[in-house]
Amino acid sequence: MFSASLEAALTIAYREAASRRHADLTVEHLLYSLAHDSDGERIMRACGVDLPSLRHDLDAFLNASVEQFTRNQDKEPEQTLAFRRVLQTAVLHVQSAGRPEVQAGDILAAILQQPRTHAAELLIAHGVTRLDILNYISHGVSKVPPAAPGMPDRGEPLDPAEAGAGDEGRAASRDPLRAYALNLSDRARQGLLDPLIGRSQELQRTIEILCRRRKNNPVFVGEPGVGKTALAEGLAARLLPRGADAAAGDPVPEALEGAEVYSLDTAALLAGTRFRGDFEERFKAVINALAARTNAILFIDEMHATVGAGATTGGTMDLATMIKPVLTAGDLRIVGSTTFDEFKQIEKDRALARRLQKVAV
Repeated sequence: MFSASLEAALTIAYREAASRRHADLTVEHLLYSLAHDSDGERIMRACGVDLPSLRHDLDAFLNASVEQFTRNQDKEPEQTLAFRRVLQTAVLHVQSAGRPEVQAGDILAAILQQPRTHAAELLIAHGVTRLDILNYISHGVSKVPPAAPGMPDRGEPLDPAEAGAGDEGRAASRDPLRAYALNLSDRARQGLLDPLIGRSQELQRTIEILCRRRKNNPVFVGEPGVGKTALAEGLAARLLPRGADAAAGDPVPEALEGAEVYSLDTAALLAGTRFRGDFEERFKAVINALAARTNAILFIDEMHATVGAGATTGGTMDLATMIKPVLTAGDLRIVGSTTFDEFKQIEKDRALARRLQKVAV
């Protein structure tokens, strides 16, 4: 159940307690061991922990606050209740995720679920949250900005063979738009999109809806294969700045100047989500990134699939529920596409349907 590296860390934690003649094997011993373990170091460093400072704080706590055996006592340290709870919580998380082994990241996440322990208090004091841990072990999302090329990270020696390797992948994992969306406007600038033919009326209607202050979220509704996705690509090309697209025709409306169209990758949002809250955190990151940009437009293909996307068994939170406040506030425009039959599914959610404007294709 435990990975080989975690078993070694548990053994080191026990030996650390025994060498200090401590009566109890505590969560702090476990964290101290993980702070000297390669996997634990990597995860905590990615979460912004100052490892030398954490080790110093743990060492000071273990020296001052843990009960010791007297010299004439020859006993072994006993696991505290909190220690056992951390292991049990980590095992339950791994079993629910369908993974075969408990690893260092699972233990760190479990420690933060024991807020009354000094170990959890230290991690929180160093700016670490359980979500930081889960984001890194599940998606590789680090909260630490990349080091300058060729410079060691936090004073650690840098392997020349690894210097500069994977920088693009790490940047993508930190940018939710690169990880979970496709910039259609960029593809239009590069000439990678086919020209839109015979859809001038639908395109003009879409632009008129987007220029509204309220209910400015068009949904393309039509039979499969009529070109709903192509219409979204045509919109991206149409909204390019004047002169950037020779086929643009009429000038871009003032309300949409500088607009960027992004296509949401729902499959990427759902892929690899193992803990409750992973999906919500990813989608919120995408929404926040788009809301921070001026005139961002999010295209959601097969929008009917979003009604229920991300919902857990017995839960009510899904992507549709999360986008309603965004649509109401007007922080972001959303363009969707679906079929006539599937649009009926969206209409069942009246709160969502009244925020959308149907465009027949």
